Amino acid sequence: MKLLLTGARIIDPAQNIDSRMDIFLEDGKIAKTGTNLSKLTKSKDSEEITKIIDLAGMIIVPGLIDMHTHLREPGFEYKETIASGAAAAVAGGFTSIACMPNTNPVNDNRSITEFIRRKATEAALANVYPIGAISKKSEGSQLTEFWDLKEAGIAALSDDGKPVMDAALMRRAMEYAYSLQLPVISHCEDTNLSANGLMNEGYYSTILGLNGIPGIAEEAMVARDILIADFTKTAVHIAHVSTAGSVHLIRDAKKRGLKVTAETAPHYFTLTDEDLQSYDTNFKVNPPLRSKQDVAAIKEGLADGTIDVIACDHAPHGRTDKEVEFEYAANGISGLETSLSLSLNLIGGKTLSWPELIAKMSLNPARVLKLPKGTLEKGTDANITIIDPLLKWTVDVQAFRSRGKNSPFHGRQMQGKAVMTIVGGEIKYDGR
Repeated sequence: MKLLLTGARIIDPAQNIDSRMDIFLEDGKIAKTGTNLSKLTKSKDSEEITKIIDLAGMIIVPGLIDMHTHLREPGFEYKETIASGAAAAVAGGFTSIACMPNTNPVNDNRSITEFIRRKATEAALANVYPIGAISKKSEGSQLTEFWDLKEAGIAALSDDGKPVMDAALMRRAMEYAYSLQLPVISHCEDTNLSANGLMNEGYYSTILGLNGIPGIAEEAMVARDILIADFTKTAVHIAHVSTAGSVHLIRDAKKRGLKVTAETAPHYFTLTDEDLQSYDTNFKVNPPLRSKQDVAAIKEGLADGTIDVIACDHAPHGRTDKEVEFEYAANGISGLETSLSLSLNLIGGKTLSWPELIAKMSLNPARVLKLPKGTLEKGTDANITIIDPLLKWTVDVQAFRSRGKNSPFHGRQMQGKAVMTIVGGEIKYDGR
């Protein structure tokens, strides 16, 4: 299939491109980028018809990549399947997603990894990259077979959903993974400090009568993993950063030249613990929503490059998981279909420029996961996201492609949305 996309502004941070140009796709690859490419559709040597799409007023960017999603299958298909999660991904503008291993059974062996990849191929929507567990059953006591998991096709290692409490095990994991060029993604939480906590510890946890989770529960583990990375001369990626203290620790580590990267999620720069006054369980996440001061620090960390990646931590749940007392409700937000629009507010708020935002949602996650993606360079896979920056829309969870309808943003007015998602040269979502 041949596609010619014309009239749009193209932003590609990898090539320092930000200009109005055409882009020509052929055989699933980026064939050419430039001006006046309509002549390529008139070649006498080819009988194949080129589909021309006028995208005036739109923005074309390298396919967005979310490196932190939970697809739930196998084991929790009532919350999400690989197919429904991939459908949510392309509707949200994501051409590639990496899925965490906290399924049932846990993705701690070759057979589960191969199952996930097979299901993703059958869905034929977004590219899906499984993340393997660091420890068997994510219990934090014994390492999984890293090499076997790598051969099966994992993109990274993590026990996300649970922290690796054993520092010696984390040291061995980082050393072994580094030798295999596999990223380690750390869920930073000291469960001795966060135990029985339901929300951020502070003024609002006090007045609401809910057990608090102090920021130090995250920061103590961030500090530990930075120290291990320094000692072992290996790399670590810090997941879902939520506190000012964590931002400070990561910023300092980078200044010292350590191999530390980090991500945050849209809810950590959009919402605060004040929003929990309604006791709405859709606001319950882990790590919890923090204070206004923490939100400001997260934005500063995004602006100065301390935080490399925006990843939505898509955590779909069924109604039975959320429509219960706050204490018993599951943590998480179904975020793939709102992530881009929420992140676009960083541009309107002057926190990030367009190229900086796209780098954090495409190029940087590709680099962290060592994927040959995140660019519109000639010869690369034609994974493309097309954004209408002026489109106004209202979040309706019943319209989500995801099975998870758990979103605190239901009814929120948004501006800017992915209106077309192209994966491997094929249009997988068209919402124009």
